[in-house]
Amino acid sequence: MKQQGKDIGLCLCKVCRQLNSSDLSHCQRCEAELHVRDYSSLQKSWALLITAAILLVPANIYPITMLTNQGQVRHDTIFSGILHLVHSDMLPIAVIVFTASILVPWIKIIGLSIYLCAISFDIPISKKKLMVGFHIIEWIGRWSMLDLFVISITVALVNMGQLLDAKPAPAATAFALVILLTQLAAKVLDTRLLWDRLEPQDDTN
Repeated sequence: MKQQGKDIGLCLCKVCRQLNSSDLSHCQRCEAELHVRDYSSLQKSWALLITAAILLVPANIYPITMLTNQGQVRHDTIFSGILHLVHSDMLPIAVIVFTASILVPWIKIIGLSIYLCAISFDIPISKKKLMVGFHIIEWIGRWSMLDLFVISITVALVNMGQLLDAKPAPAATAFALVILLTQLAAKVLDTRLLWDRLEPQDDTN
């Protein structure tokens, strides 16, 4: 079994990445507070992830855009907006919106749930595979705002006063919160807990 930093009295500063003695309360370089392990981060991450999962329901059920065309108001949910793009022969844009608005949020929530369950319930899953999955979740998270970016561009280009007017609807707020909370759930988690709790007899998996 490989030794960890805490076993030899070392603690890594999460701010400046300086190695410090675990006896110190603050980093010698940047004065940031040191934590050998942040055990409360697991509960924080669970709370943020569960909230994001709950908000994902109104984000998909309620309209995300409201289009007024010559006095006629049309509300589109994420799914109906994708179908409208498909029927309008804009398949590439529909694929992008589907990926950013439906596929990515679900992948992040399911992936983080597996990761947190593995730590919380000591599920014997390969640490290295979990860490690779975690880094992938962090990487795809930066593309989650693409749908809101499309909405904002649409509003800016389409808004023409009384004749044609596009506005974000209530689901846009819920969707933005889902993105923010899943990002925070991954950010606040102390990933060192994985290496402490899973497969202590074999770090090579």
